[in-house]
Amino acid sequence: MKRIIFILTAAIFIASCGTQKKVSQLSNASDKMASILPDVKIPKASVSQIAADVAFLASDDLKGRDTGSEGILAAAKYLQNRLHEIGVQPYKGDFFDDFDAKGARAFNVVGMLPGTDGVLKNEIVVIGAHYDHIGFMKAVAGDSLANGANDNATGTASVLAIAQALKQIDFNRRTVVFALFSAEEKGLLGSKHLAKRMKAEKENVVAMLNFEMTGTPMVGREYIAYITGHDKSNMATVFNEANKDRVVTGKLAKAADFNLFMRSDNYPFYNEFQVPSQTFSTFDFTNFKYYHQPGDEITEVSAPHMAAVVDAVMPGIMAVINNERLKMMGNE
Repeated sequence: MKRIIFILTAAIFIASCGTQKKVSQLSNASDKMASILPDVKIPKASVSQIAADVAFLASDDLKGRDTGSEGILAAAKYLQNRLHEIGVQPYKGDFFDDFDAKGARAFNVVGMLPGTDGVLKNEIVVIGAHYDHIGFMKAVAGDSLANGANDNATGTASVLAIAQALKQIDFNRRTVVFALFSAEEKGLLGSKHLAKRMKAEKENVVAMLNFEMTGTPMVGREYIAYITGHDKSNMATVFNEANKDRVVTGKLAKAADFNLFMRSDNYPFYNEFQVPSQTFSTFDFTNFKYYHQPGDEITEVSAPHMAAVVDAVMPGIMAVINNERLKMMGNE
């Protein structure tokens, strides 16, 4: 870590000099910094904490976390407390980002880790997931409560685990915003609100990483997760190159067939900022049968798998928040 701090200090000094020679030196220093990132120790995600987070969010007491309900208010307060415990700052002074969701009071829960680089701290990487679900529905076998364990307590718990790891590492040159969205099930309302707000406030969002339904492993695939809009940026390549131990991401044909790129909270950020904004998921239409059903219970998801997903993506996240910007590519 002393070596990292030394390089950062040197880079800041060089940047202040202003000559072309110094700019070249700064570039070289940045290259050296990038090269030592794999040596930064990344802590393993806690299986027990992920399980506890999912268990609380998907409990019967929260009554399916429908937007505007008492249950989702309890979920929001829990998430606020978790971010505070982790040591994440509230976003612009307040963890609650209030908005109107078709007449219902709604609130995203948003925290941040300020960037450490004198220049790159003005660039923001958003890491998000929606924490709302659909509440009650038509009963199946006498059960009408849609607990929403996989959809999307799992993605929410994953974002909390990522926040925990980044806080422990304490090395993010760019600012990281952790956004837990409400009213996704009402039409991506929470992410639309926050993306528009950040755009109006002239925030420099350079990437958005979203996590959706990460609770069940895929079978017969070499990669642990897929990303929606696979070919729209170099995100998949960056994540696969950053992790030397396993293949992190792949391209799932059905994700394009069902247009999943436009159906989760990455999409409003893509619309507003035109930057790489994609969703990580392990739901492949064959490995989970309770989508928007009362059977979406904690017994149907795997905390060890979720922890493995977090561990797999962390090297890529470190690259995104510290190295070169992700790049837009063609279309899927």
